Amino acid sequence: MNYIRKIKKHPFGGNYLAINLFGFIFTLRDLDDEELNHELIHSAQQRELLYLPFFIWYGIEWLLLYFKYKDWTTAYFNIRFEREAYNHQYDLNYLKKRKHFHYS
Repeated sequence: MNYIRKIKKHPFGGNYLAINLFGFIFTLRDLDDEELNHELIHSAQQRELLYLPFFIWYGIEWLLLYFKYKDWTTAYFNIRFEREAYNHQYDLNYLKKRKHFHYS
């Protein structure tokens, strides 16, 4: 189960629409179906990696990609978890057929 909470300000600064922390989705506005699906994909990723390892992996991968690309945005879009979420956010049935540990 996921919990969605509207907020007025980003908890970590930046200009993102929503952030998913341990299955809790914090958003600046109501999410459309595709945006919600993107966040639910992150929830599935976090659950299967038992939450904390997900965030460690995410952070290390972002850091390595940042050094590779020298650009925050390029690094972000190349994180395997983001690639999976963006590649499948428009497939609203994706989570029903998603394979565990398949981040692409």
